[in-house]
Amino acid sequence: MVSILLLSACGGSGDEQPTPTPEPPVVTYPDFTDITASGGDTTTYDAGNSGHGFSTPAPNLSEGDLALHLEGDANFEISFTTAPNIEHPELDGLGPVFNNADCNSCHQRDGRNSTPFLSADQTRVKLGSDAGIFLRISKAADVECTQGNAANNYCAPIPVPDFGGQLFHRGVLKARADWQENAFGGQADVYLSYERTTVTYDDGTSVELKKPIFEVENPYDAPSETKQSTNITSNLLQDDVLMGWRNGMPVFGLGLLEAIPEAAILALADADDSNGDGISGRPNWVFDAIKDRNGDDNPVSLGRFGWKANTPSVRVQSLGALRGDIGITNPLFPDESVAGTSLHDSYLTRTGFVDTGEDENGEPEVDQAFSDAVVFYAETLAVPARRNVDDSDVREGARLFASINCSGCHTPSFTTKTSGDIGGSDIIDSLKGQVIYPFTDMLLHDMGDDLADGRPDFLANGNEWRTRPLWGLGLTQTVNPQAGFLHDGRAATVEEAILWHGGEAQNSQEAFMALSKTERDQLVSFLMSL
Repeated sequence: MVSILLLSACGGSGDEQPTPTPEPPVVTYPDFTDITASGGDTTTYDAGNSGHGFSTPAPNLSEGDLALHLEGDANFEISFTTAPNIEHPELDGLGPVFNNADCNSCHQRDGRNSTPFLSADQTRVKLGSDAGIFLRISKAADVECTQGNAANNYCAPIPVPDFGGQLFHRGVLKARADWQENAFGGQADVYLSYERTTVTYDDGTSVELKKPIFEVENPYDAPSETKQSTNITSNLLQDDVLMGWRNGMPVFGLGLLEAIPEAAILALADADDSNGDGISGRPNWVFDAIKDRNGDDNPVSLGRFGWKANTPSVRVQSLGALRGDIGITNPLFPDESVAGTSLHDSYLTRTGFVDTGEDENGEPEVDQAFSDAVVFYAETLAVPARRNVDDSDVREGARLFASINCSGCHTPSFTTKTSGDIGGSDIIDSLKGQVIYPFTDMLLHDMGDDLADGRPDFLANGNEWRTRPLWGLGLTQTVNPQAGFLHDGRAATVEEAILWHGGEAQNSQEAFMALSKTERDQLVSFLMSL
């Protein structure tokens, strides 16, 4: 025994070779792991942990472009009033029915809106002036529209008779005929409640998820009616009316997204899933109001913006929201969104035609200069730089993001075009040739039944949503602590948003759930670095 110990202590006979130390495994990280300049030269490194991290002008703007951006910033903040406003006519024109009185209410500090909150003693809450969420509405089509043309209105959603395509839950004082009982009421009252479920990982960790449930009551065409009423007469409450929640989205980096070459987006489309990865992104082709105004025989463009990619440009999106959400007519959309409805006709008669959607010269409520400035503002907000890229958990999270194929839809990078136009105007130098990291393919994907709203929008069906850009994600609740994620704000955290993924993202969602808690936290850390 002693000799054995002595031999051991002396290293044995001397003939044995030392065991080689194994080389550590080589870990390969995705190309985007170390990137900080998410918006190329338009990136701002001053956002930090600021509540105004989304509100910085692109730092590479020329002096003249910066002046136009700041003019648009002021326009974006304007809170409009009921017409006529004798002292400040430039501020009037609100409504007569609307969702909010200014852009900032739906895009708080240029980010997401606040998610409506229910106190402990509430089972539901009525949407009011603090709600940045609204309902899209339309009639169900008899057959699915798969090829847009003039005869089928390019597959646009079918408006609800006497209501339109968006439900306005607020109104000016006499918007409704029953205004004495429903002062400042809109087309109908909207109530929100939540249905809650729990998801449990294999390691025992649980996450509570909430799904918004909306109820529409008291429509202007049949006051006091609800879906539970007998002999429903309201156009809004018919069984073939489709409704879908819409949250306000961040507005930074939009010019860059519009500057992505169309061919680069279409190259990612795989409608028939030819590569068998379970992902079949496809483009939405939508009516383009700019092409229509310019007399184009086929006024259709690639959809880029909106939750279902239902608008083609920042200009159409911004000025459509100005007219729709707020009720401010403009040169691209000169008619009130509710023009021709019985609500609007009776409002004009009741108020003596003082708020017709036109100024004293027969022009829209805001002019071309106002419109150009507010659009330019939305096109030229800086993209916040990534943070904590050297953190080991963030780096490992980047690897996991790629390994479970989150990047199958959230395409990391594009290079913007170097010539051409965006929204009908020449692209500015600051947006040209930028290598950007938005983490989106700009395509539609079936996200499963749990996220579906059942409402088609042009070629997008009721299960499909455009891939959301992920840049700036980690600053979302720094900019607005009450902001939620996904199209209806249901997810209070990034983790909850991942758990809601289904359909084409089901494989990635299941792979996420199979990770250890440490790995899940690392992946979330990467997302929060964006």
